[in-house]
Amino acid sequence: MPKILPYAIAAVVLVAAVVIGVQFVGDRAPAPTAEAPAPASSPATLPAVGKDERILGDPSAPVTIIEYASLTCPHCATFHTEVLPTLKKDYIDTGKVRLVYRNYPLDGVALRASALADCSGEDRFFGFLDVLFRTQPNWSRAADPVGALQAIARQGGMSAEQFAACLQDETLLDKIMGERLAGADGFGVDSTPSFIIQGRRYGALDIEGFRDILDPLTGS
Repeated sequence: MPKILPYAIAAVVLVAAVVIGVQFVGDRAPAPTAEAPAPASSPATLPAVGKDERILGDPSAPVTIIEYASLTCPHCATFHTEVLPTLKKDYIDTGKVRLVYRNYPLDGVALRASALADCSGEDRFFGFLDVLFRTQPNWSRAADPVGALQAIARQGGMSAEQFAACLQDETLLDKIMGERLAGADGFGVDSTPSFIIQGRRYGALDIEGFRDILDPLTGS
């Protein structure tokens, strides 16, 4: 299990970046880089899912996918725009699988975007998430990413005062960072996207990769 100290230091730096307006790489999200999919981890105890977590699908579905994602991660955007629609149609909407979304922000811009999604409200969370991932190249690489996020918030009906209060909500920011730390400490998550399926960790998967894992679990 990874030691908690390095991640605790990372959490302090990342939250401080939001408070003083400095990210790891200045005012923009880091440029996309190619990543090899992480190997699957060994089977583990089935993870607990809280009743207040963000769940797509039937909360009582027999198979659970926990996604750890960063809103500035291009591979995460690919999953949400190209893979999730089919996964949702074939497995989530049919009641076989539930998807639990957890934050793993890679930079200060992603942390702010995560806060914005959370502030959108429980009923609109996944819709807001979809917009953020589909428009990721526009706002994450903008000269003023916070201004670009505010424009998205305004289109979603959020006032300037609500947006500012959201990004300054230290309790919310701590909660988001807590999800990242728990993923790293509990499951060894060190890249995004990472998926915990019935307690086992996987890296980026296409739809056929998901089918290979889910079909035996769901009897499909």
